[in-house]
Amino acid sequence: MSNIIYIGYEFEVSPEQPGVEILIAELGYAGFESFVETPHGVTAYIQKEEWHNSILDDIQILNSEEFIITYSFNEIEQTNWNAEWEKNFNPIVVDDICAVRAPFHDKFNTPYDIVIEPKMSFGTGHHETTHMMIQHILKNDFKGKSVLDMGCGTGVLAILAEMKGAKPIDAVDYDNWCYLNSLENVDRNHCEHITVIEGDASVLGEHTYDIIIANINRNILLQDMATYVSCLNAGGMLLLSGFYNDDIPAIKAACETHLLKFEEKLERNNWVALKFLT
Repeated sequence: MSNIIYIGYEFEVSPEQPGVEILIAELGYAGFESFVETPHGVTAYIQKEEWHNSILDDIQILNSEEFIITYSFNEIEQTNWNAEWEKNFNPIVVDDICAVRAPFHDKFNTPYDIVIEPKMSFGTGHHETTHMMIQHILKNDFKGKSVLDMGCGTGVLAILAEMKGAKPIDAVDYDNWCYLNSLENVDRNHCEHITVIEGDASVLGEHTYDIIIANINRNILLQDMATYVSCLNAGGMLLLSGFYNDDIPAIKAACETHLLKFEEKLERNNWVALKFLT
């Protein structure tokens, strides 16, 4: 697969809050898939193949009298992405249990210490969805469980799953850059039970898992729900994120169609992460 090219938008927002939060939510619905908050607003990224000239036409906050928003955009060369992340990537600690940091950060005194170099991959723990998925993993028993991390990005969730005793683990992403980055991060964290696979849900075949983690987006989750369920063992767990509160009815309906039982919801800034059981 060829590397995916991104379009990056630099937004300046005044007042910043709740302007940035509203803007990120609306951009997410429009197809933007990763965000970096900046001192004066936010940088948002969308795949070039998903971009079009009218991509911002339905972003209502841009026409709001309550906020002043200016922006510029350009095509992002993937070779520049690592420098961008290093400039903005601060370490995080989730619930005083799990730290996610870059190689140039000092080690944290937490039970789980994950070192990643994100490059062009999505999933550092800074975004609400990754943060909540880390919380779900921390709260549940992964020891001896077979796990699928679908849309693995940096591989951070698969890495934490192994640290919690899961094996074997498949980490899957269709983006070649994410695939290569996950390989690097798996090696960087000395993981021995993670297989990184390049592809989409079609590569799963007849593989089955005790736990499936899918932090992608609403449309892909709904499109591939039947595949996830077919790959889930009896007594299995499905953790889903990458969508908003307003998307819950559609996600729940799809899961209930496949006889999954809703178990728990986590919420962060209107983003949600849901837990279902077979």
